[in-house]
Amino acid sequence: MTTKTYTPQPIDTTGVELPEELNALVEQMSKNVHEVWSETRIRQGWTYGPQRDDTLKTHPCLVPYEELPESEKEYDRATSIGTLKLILKLGFRIVN
Repeated sequence: MTTKTYTPQPIDTTGVELPEELNALVEQMSKNVHEVWSETRIRQGWTYGPQRDDTLKTHPCLVPYEELPESEKEYDRATSIGTLKLILKLGFRIVN
């Protein structure tokens, strides 16, 4: 069996600043990221449980976004911010 080494190479977005008017979009996207994740988990047979258990398929984050601990919301926000920064870095504009 051959072991392959994977080296992630994300596009560098460190110099990209999000305009303040995108803050509301970041929060909406973060909530949706959680909703999609939750929907997928539930379809896979997972349910709420006070602790993550891969055998029983329980997870403490299978709750509405508003009930998540702030640390979990920050994870979803980081995903959303990273996506928005990439969109801007690639030259796209976000208009409302």
